[in-house]
Amino acid sequence: MRTNPRQFLHSLAILSPLCLLYFGSTPTDAFAPTLWQNSKLSTMQLYADETNEKDLPGIPTEWRGEVLQSLKAVIDPDLNQDIVTLGFVQNLSLDEDTREVKFDVELTTPACPVKEQFQMDCQKLVEDLPWTGPVTVQMTAQPSVMETSTFGMAQVGAVIAVSSCKGGVGKSTTAVNLAYALQSMGASVGIFDADVYGPSLPTMITPDDDIVRFVGRQVAPLQRNGVKLMSFGYVNDGSAIMRGPMVTQLLDQFLSVTHWGPLDYLILDMPPGTGDIQLTLTQRLNITAAVIVTTPQELSFADVVRGVEMFDSVNVPCVAVVENMAYYKVEKENQFDMDQLKEAIGETLEAKGMLNGDEGDKTSKEKKKEKDALVDELVQVVMKNTKEEKIQIFGPGHKRRLSEQWGIDHTFSMPLLNQIASNGDSGTPYILEHPDSEQASIYKSLAASVVTEVAKTKYRQQRPSIVFDEDLHILVIDEEEAMTTANLRRACRCAACVEEMTGRQILKPADIPESVKPLKMAPTGNYALSVDWSDGHKSLYPYRQIRSLLDEQNEEATVEGKKEVAGVP
Repeated sequence: MRTNPRQFLHSLAILSPLCLLYFGSTPTDAFAPTLWQNSKLSTMQLYADETNEKDLPGIPTEWRGEVLQSLKAVIDPDLNQDIVTLGFVQNLSLDEDTREVKFDVELTTPACPVKEQFQMDCQKLVEDLPWTGPVTVQMTAQPSVMETSTFGMAQVGAVIAVSSCKGGVGKSTTAVNLAYALQSMGASVGIFDADVYGPSLPTMITPDDDIVRFVGRQVAPLQRNGVKLMSFGYVNDGSAIMRGPMVTQLLDQFLSVTHWGPLDYLILDMPPGTGDIQLTLTQRLNITAAVIVTTPQELSFADVVRGVEMFDSVNVPCVAVVENMAYYKVEKENQFDMDQLKEAIGETLEAKGMLNGDEGDKTSKEKKKEKDALVDELVQVVMKNTKEEKIQIFGPGHKRRLSEQWGIDHTFSMPLLNQIASNGDSGTPYILEHPDSEQASIYKSLAASVVTEVAKTKYRQQRPSIVFDEDLHILVIDEEEAMTTANLRRACRCAACVEEMTGRQILKPADIPESVKPLKMAPTGNYALSVDWSDGHKSLYPYRQIRSLLDEQNEEATVEGKKEVAGVP
């Protein structure tokens, strides 16, 4: 006969005082070895079985539909669609005996920054269905596959180019720390040092060992902490001395003979510049996205523009910009000479007579001890209210201009820090030695933005359709909305139309005639529209700026409509 769990618990409650009296323990303690631990069914299991039999409603005929409908509440924040529509929910099954629901959530990358939240949300939503029992959610990632003619890279999911238009701006440092930041998020990562004239990877990363291993007819890359590494400097001391076409062939051979295996991301440390080698690599490797590295000077902004234009010419979106050496942080402790500060506070207290009160029979030693304690306390107050100072040695940078003119929202400022340089020279990446530092968090934010933008690129919707209707002299957006050409021309935010530092508009709207029209329109990457105007001006409009202008236009039209209905002039 099956034991009723409620009766069993009631019996234990009655027996507990007797067990305490005679055995000095409760039933669960006294008989734990024989009754409690060795029993095949615990009280909670019995209760669960009884609940399943009596309390749960029957399994609906269309249980799959109910589960999938509930999971549609989970929205991918980057793709702005639910995980069911995106096809992330896989291998849905139900054990009708235990009511256990199992399914996989297949993400675009194992480095997805919201995977834990996805897992918790999915589990709770299915558990809330009245007929379900336990729920098991397995988080997986799509296999890494890319279209490429380069042998050995077929299992690489995405190639991220880290580029700069000049040397010495910290490009290789950014590439290395970005790779290890991606790995810390759960991704499999490799780094390829494409600069044969001045390879940096051998200096920046000391591999776990330098043993050459072969996989069939290919060479296995070296590794450090699980990140795969390949550089011309690992196989040849010094830099290469050869002409451009030979360099291109050498890099292609390196990529072909290297057995990268399954990788989520391959970080390509590009040689500086925008010449033939860079363009050939970009076209040959089917690069997914690019990260531009620069410094805050005005001259460096011009380099960023050249870099964005180079990648745009081969349809590679620039997803982030890193400004290295953006500022120097003066720590609180370094802003003062502590001995001088204590001495100055002590002298001030004595001069004000604040240490000459009624001290009774205290000895000079006791007086000095009290004085030192008071001075230390005041020093701590000063330190607590002192802010860390950021000195922008090379100017304020160009993050705002990059966002407004080019639509690049992911811009990061890295401080000038001697420890980052020291780690680069020692062979241990900074993020490995200082994983919890403020600077490491910046690299991790950069990695998260790269993951987000690569996912958008993979699942991206079509760019908005923008055409010029010459008969009506308007711009038609997505065949549904319209905007006058003059309104778009007046919204240009280039350096000639808007003052960068203050945001003051230089362009006078009245100077733009209604007859102005676009002579040429072309998309720039995945984020902006380039327009050549009939007045000789060239503008670049982020798609989000065009959408914002449409929203403002629609809002104004709504207000005017309400006024007309109300008879307000």
